[in-house]
Formats: sequence, C-alpha cells, structure tokens
Amino acid sequence: MQGVSYLLHSFSEVSGHTMSLKIVGVTKRFGDLVAVNRVSLEIETGEFFTLLGPSGCGKTTLLRSIAGFNRPEEGEIYFDEKKMKNIPPHKRDVGMVFQNYAVFPHLAVYNNVIYGLKAKKTPSQEIEPRALKAIEMVRLKGLEKRLPSQLSGGQLQRVAIARALVVEPEVLLMDEPLSNLDAKLRIETRSEIRALQQKLKTTTIYVTHDQEEALAISDRIAVMDFGKIQQVGRPWEIYTNPANRFVAEFIGTTNFLEGEVVSENEDSTLVSVKGVELAIPKLEKSKGSRISFAIRPEAFRVLEDTKPSLTKGLFSLKGRISSVEYLGTLTKYEIELAEGVILKVNSYDIEPDRIKQRGETVEFGYDPKRVLIYED
Repeated sequence: MQGVSYLLHSFSEVSGHTMSLKIVGVTKRFGDLVAVNRVSLEIETGEFFTLLGPSGCGKTTLLRSIAGFNRPEEGEIYFDEKKMKNIPPHKRDVGMVFQNYAVFPHLAVYNNVIYGLKAKKTPSQEIEPRALKAIEMVRLKGLEKRLPSQLSGGQLQRVAIARALVVEPEVLLMDEPLSNLDAKLRIETRSEIRALQQKLKTTTIYVTHDQEEALAISDRIAVMDFGKIQQVGRPWEIYTNPANRFVAEFIGTTNFLEGEVVSENEDSTLVSVKGVELAIPKLEKSKGSRISFAIRPEAFRVLEDTKPSLTKGLFSLKGRISSVEYLGTLTKYEIELAEGVILKVNSYDIEPDRIKQRGETVEFGYDPKRVLIYED
C-alpha cells in the first residue's frame, strides 16, 4: 500500500477555498420526531470537526441540513457570514461522501469522478487533468474504465472521495465514509483522509458513531444524543473530562460507581460502595451523602508491575481477578472487590509471564485525582 506522502504529493497543487460555518439554533423535525433540537455550533476555517454519537442521535440529519438536503424548521446555517436558508445544495460549494458511497452504478470510475465537474460547468479543458489527478490520488489509476460492480468496497469508497474532492469544495462533508470497510483498511484510510485534509486545509465535517475513529482524526468533536449537543471539545478534553454521564459512557470504557460518603481527610473523600471504601477528590460533603463517580480502567495500576516511584499517592485496593483478556500490548482485567463490586482494570506492556490469572488476588491502586464525579 502506497503511503500518505504519495497522496499528498498527488494533490499538492490543489488549493480549494475553505470557510468557517456557524449553526445557530437549528431544529429539524420529521413529524413528531425532533431529530435535531436547537443545535448551535461554530466550526473554524480549515477545521476537521466530527459529529459523534449513537445511531439515531441526529448527526446525519444535521450534516444533511448543512448540505442543503434537509430544510430546518428553525435556526440558521451560515457559510462564513452568508445565510444558507434559501441556497440549494448544488450552489453551496460542498463536497459530500455518503455512507453507501452513492456512486452511479452505470458509470465507470472516470465518469463518476467527473460528474460534479460537469454539473458545475467546469471548462472542458480542465475536466480531464483534474479527474485524472483525483483518481491517481486515491490510488485508482488504471481502473478508470471499471464499473462500480467490478470494484471492492474500499475502491468504491475511494471513488466517492475522489468525486467529492475533485470539485475543490469549500466544505467537505463525510457521512460514516469508512463504516463499510474492514478494520485494517478503515484505520489506514482514516489516517490518509486526515493527512490529506491537513494538507488541503479544507473545512471538513465528519460523521461517525466510532469513538476511536473520532478521537484519532478530529481537531474537535461534538458529541450528540437525542438531537442535542452533549459536549464540544478537543479529543483529549472529551475523553479526560466528559461533561456528563452519557459522554463518559459513550467515549471509551469506564467504571461507574455509586456510594455513600463515610469520611473525609486532608486530600480526599472516602466513599463506601457496598462496603468497599474508595477515595475520590475532596468534596466537603456530609456523611451519608450519595455520590456517583467514574474511574477509567487505565487509571489503575497493578502495584506489583509498577515502579515504586510511581506508586506514591495511589489509593490501594485488593481484589480477586474474575476475568483476563490478553490483547498484546494491553491486558484487560475484571477485578472483584466484593459481591457486586467489579472493576475493569487495564494493564499495559506486561511481560507474558507476569500476566495475572483468573482467581488470583491482586493489589492495585489509582490516583483519586483521576476520579470523575457526577452529581445527579
């Protein structure tokens, strides 16, 4: 597989215009269903911005509203300072890559790619060189005459990307473009898309339900649920400081716990979870107060595998291993502290002969400062 640098070189002369977007109080209904509920966002020029959320959360509806395929009942969408309400899709200067690729089955690769150029009445002398450059960029050179039925899923996806980029759009919209690819190709292709976007600096709005994909390629992420924005932030902000329980549950894996305050010391508050005491950041709550909190699996350290200098300040626990999942550089444990209290714990880069086995008792710890508090 040719590298990202080849892709960038192939399209290095393209310098499409790009712009910022502003979405102000947009609401879109389908009958009684409120698919998008008063969403407001600002997307910066040249930004790779991802709409992330579960199926049915409204992210594709919002994307299609930006493209002009849906007409919101409320709110406004601006490209730079220009209001888009009465601008039809073909005049919005967007390129769009759909989840199902939406290539024309009766047209060969070349004719699929030039379709948008013809629709925009591009001068005839420009069409062929631009199309061939786009086809070469996505590594389909030599397949120009092939029909979609003769291509793999990955190749179809590349046709869709070439067709979107060849028109040099001011805004690139991508709706789950990698969902039909196998895992290895999905990882490779997302890296290429990101590298290409950074080179071209095209403002890009990307829709996905895949948390890892969103974290890997985005400048910023908007997490959506039930048509509303739950949180907007950079990938590490979303992951390390989720705004609410939904975001914490949806982004990655976490341990959610609930208990009662039993005491406080100088640095932390102790909470009893079914008789097991755990430390959380100091809250100054009265004894007996109910507290909901979360600890990420990677916040824990198996103390036997941790350098003594790194154990300082950790709150120590003991438990019995009830499950072990070995994934190469990562080993996932489930550790039972008491009946009904099981924690997911991740350990990294362990020598195979040091991996704990089911039934073993293990001592592990965590920094109370890494606990996330959720007050219901």
